[in-house]
Amino acid sequence: MLLVTGAYFPEFSSGGLQSQAVSRLLKDRVEFVVLTTATDITLPSHALVDGIRVSRVGIDVNSRWSAATAAWRMLRELMGLMPRVDLVHVQGFSSKNILISFVAKLFRRPVILHLQTSKHDEPAAIAAQGRLAWWAFTSADLYLSVSRSLMTPYLESGLPAAKIRLAPNGVDPVRFTPPRAGERRQLRAQLGLPVDRPLTLFVGVMSRDKQPAVLFQAWLRLQADPATASTLVFVGATNPALFELGERVAEGLRGEADRSGFGDRVLFVPPTAQIQDYFRAADVFAMPSAREGLPIVLLEAMACGVPAVASRLPGSTDTIIASEENGLLVPTGDVQALAEALAFVLTNPDEAARLGAAGRQTVEERYSFSRVADQWMTAYRDVLGAL
Repeated sequence: MLLVTGAYFPEFSSGGLQSQAVSRLLKDRVEFVVLTTATDITLPSHALVDGIRVSRVGIDVNSRWSAATAAWRMLRELMGLMPRVDLVHVQGFSSKNILISFVAKLFRRPVILHLQTSKHDEPAAIAAQGRLAWWAFTSADLYLSVSRSLMTPYLESGLPAAKIRLAPNGVDPVRFTPPRAGERRQLRAQLGLPVDRPLTLFVGVMSRDKQPAVLFQAWLRLQADPATASTLVFVGATNPALFELGERVAEGLRGEADRSGFGDRVLFVPPTAQIQDYFRAADVFAMPSAREGLPIVLLEAMACGVPAVASRLPGSTDTIIASEENGLLVPTGDVQALAEALAFVLTNPDEAARLGAAGRQTVEERYSFSRVADQWMTAYRDVLGAL
């Protein structure tokens, strides 16, 4: 089995994290090989991670030559790997799918395309990239979708309904688990976070789609009242070379925080492998996104028993959260509604605990990695059995 993803441990991507976790669970039943790109060019081209072979195509984002030769290096890896695999499972759509689809067809290997990201993995956006991109997209043998919000545009485009099925992302409920009594304060001390006021947490790339500025404005409205004042922690990448927006968004928020007089209450933390400790240290998790597939960070927060406040995204967050039952949903971009939801959690500890416990139960019942692994295994058997 060849798993193709945009980043893999020790680098981060949602598809990479899913691939790492599920391949680890299935490695006694499936022999996996991972092919990934890597922006850290010091990482070895070939390595073992959890006993699974990983091939990396390094790309120096500051070098035009490196980017220009990446396709050739990717082709070389694919030609070496394809004879040894029976099936290709690609996480999300990007320009490299054209090359992957071509080589897979050359070796007569079936392809499963896992739709991960709203907009980027939707038919209209892919068709706009040209005929080759559309050919690569439509040539997949089976599509897995992390959310119903991604299935809808697929079906509306007229593509065959029989070739797509729902396969949500998952989390590890052992790694992401609620803190023990008194542990939240200890974790904050270990992480260098303030312990004298509640903590509001955001996790994600600092992009406009994730809407960190909406959260900041909502949070700012609560700071004058000691009952709702909190430390706001943004955990996520801000590198503009890797993400659309990046540091400009973070710098803008830093400036606003300083001008507001509450700059000492706003902290920015780079991506970390210990993200579970930040969830477990938080009093409330906020996800104000305007666009999501199926947000893993929301599932991770809920698994840690953190009461979650998220924007209502049809077919995405509203399939995870039943508002006021296992979390709170607010209209997208509504600063006042978000502020009111955060204030409710911060001033109602019994309700916050109830929402957090119900969120944990939701993840255990519907989004554990063991369930995801079973869905992947069924897809592999169905595709190979149809040949």
